Amino acid sequence: MIDGDDDILTLSRSKLFLTFGAEIVAGRLMVSCPANRPRIRAATGLSTNETDWLPLRTNNTVAAMKDVLIRANISDLDTGRYIDNLTNVGTGLPRIAIAISGGGYRALMNGAGALAAFDNRSTNATETGHLGGLLQSATYLSGLSGGSWLVGSLYVQNFTSVESIIFSTSGFLSTLWQFENSIFDGPAGLNIVRYYRQLFDDVDGKKSAGFNTSITDYWGRALSYQLVDPSDGGPAFTFSSISNDTDFVAAQAPLPLIVSIERTSGQLQIASNSTIFEFNPWEMGSYDPGLEAFAPLQFVGSNFTNGTIPRNGVCIAGVDNAGFVMGTSSSLFNQAFLQIGQVEGVPDFLIGAINDTLANIGEENRDIANWPNPFFGYNASVNLNANTTILTLVDGGEDLQNIPLHPLLLAEREVDVIFAVDGSADTATLWPNGTAMVATFNRSEAKVSANDSRFPDVPDQNTFVNLGLNQRPTFFGCTNGSNTPSGPLIVYLPNAPYSFQSNVSTFDLKYTEEERNQIIQNGYNMATMGNGTVDSNWPTCIGCAILARSLVRTKTSVPAKCADCFARYCWNGTTNSTLPNTYEPAQILTNTTEQAASSAARISGTLLLGCFAFMLAI
Repeated sequence: MIDGDDDILTLSRSKLFLTFGAEIVAGRLMVSCPANRPRIRAATGLSTNETDWLPLRTNNTVAAMKDVLIRANISDLDTGRYIDNLTNVGTGLPRIAIAISGGGYRALMNGAGALAAFDNRSTNATETGHLGGLLQSATYLSGLSGGSWLVGSLYVQNFTSVESIIFSTSGFLSTLWQFENSIFDGPAGLNIVRYYRQLFDDVDGKKSAGFNTSITDYWGRALSYQLVDPSDGGPAFTFSSISNDTDFVAAQAPLPLIVSIERTSGQLQIASNSTIFEFNPWEMGSYDPGLEAFAPLQFVGSNFTNGTIPRNGVCIAGVDNAGFVMGTSSSLFNQAFLQIGQVEGVPDFLIGAINDTLANIGEENRDIANWPNPFFGYNASVNLNANTTILTLVDGGEDLQNIPLHPLLLAEREVDVIFAVDGSADTATLWPNGTAMVATFNRSEAKVSANDSRFPDVPDQNTFVNLGLNQRPTFFGCTNGSNTPSGPLIVYLPNAPYSFQSNVSTFDLKYTEEERNQIIQNGYNMATMGNGTVDSNWPTCIGCAILARSLVRTKTSVPAKCADCFARYCWNGTTNSTLPNTYEPAQILTNTTEQAASSAARISGTLLLGCFAFMLAI
């Protein structure tokens, strides 16, 4: 546990969108507009908020990055001095990003294990073979669908640690991520009728305030009881409120990015060139050519017209409910939520409200989230939805780009390396096969957006399986040191059975505490390769991946250890596109010694059924 978390959560639970001078009129929260009235920003570069924040974050990553690199033990290079020199001469520290894929609870738990492995707050995470500090070295953390649940849940709790949630035995944190209570059942301790009444009242209040609603509103509210606040789902928690957190303002955490996709009116199939939206604590919008604009997230429910709020218009806050943002990125799960009519105890008033919503939006729109369109009338020559007052967004993985890499490829963000955690279920046996990587590569090759760095070459899905690239880490975008690449190195980290068969269905909505912890543990082992038991040089290779682009920029000779790592983990262009047999991987950590060693310093070595260190050996 992190000291002081209970105090932090007390503050976190008070993060309401209610501000001084707020007035609720007709169900809407009307607030005084700031002196600089909110307006739409042309996406000609990063926002002023982000450009002002980045130097602070860069400075805050130095100590953690030096620690990670020193522990990586890269011979032939004094990494501490190297980082100090980069800082002193201003040639640019390595910029790190982490992307957590979609895939429901499986992706959340697999990603949670990876983040726990990367977090220097996790017990023993800075010991030999571990990767603690990588999270503190990162500048960006993106999530999509199930990955957005993980990112959003951590940030609305003031960027608490995975360990703090999993091992809390009392207080608010201990009631989060209790997946043995299905989203259909509601949290333990809350009467099911009361639970559903609260869902209904929250969505009905939004509808009464004049906003268009969809099934995503119910889904987002239900999701919030597991990820935000089990007592009432945190109806007043907003994603934009993260921008006011003391630690985030001081750049003590990476910039969170949630990904969704725009589905224009009448469009049923999501095209590969669809406009990809991002939510960050300051804005929502897109750098893509179908929009090229951003709106201030806090005031997104206001009556924007032609890019501004009229002088006699009012500012409206609170539409960016944190659960609704996470639900928007995972709207694919609306289909699962529609099974609610088969659940015992669901009151008729809720089923009737859902049926009315379905009747209003039509069957083809079951996967959408309706947002008030702040881009109404703005830049109609580019903006595909300039003529509608509703902005329809869908699950961020519906274009097959199930790893949220897109916002991290923006050239102006200058990302050097992306750790891509893939918890997708692409194969018949529900393991990844690189489909998300191929989809992002294809979009890059189509040159949909001129703002993006080029995505590195990747092979087809059959090659991923045939060459085993979907069950071990692989680097994409390596160079021989003689040329300067235009985009980041991708460290692909696929879900694989290190210590547990974690290929659970995307639509499994219920897990025991033991299953949850085993899948998180497996994600920890996946990220660390069993704490170095599979490859003792893995932490060194992580360090080399962090430095890869910087070594090229500074014309520094590649250390021998890094050359060995690149030879071992970089995809060398080999392909095998024959149709593979059914993919049924064996468990990677196969003996008691390996499993005990990899578990001995897991997310926590002191709690969870007395002594989790030996659980995997039983």
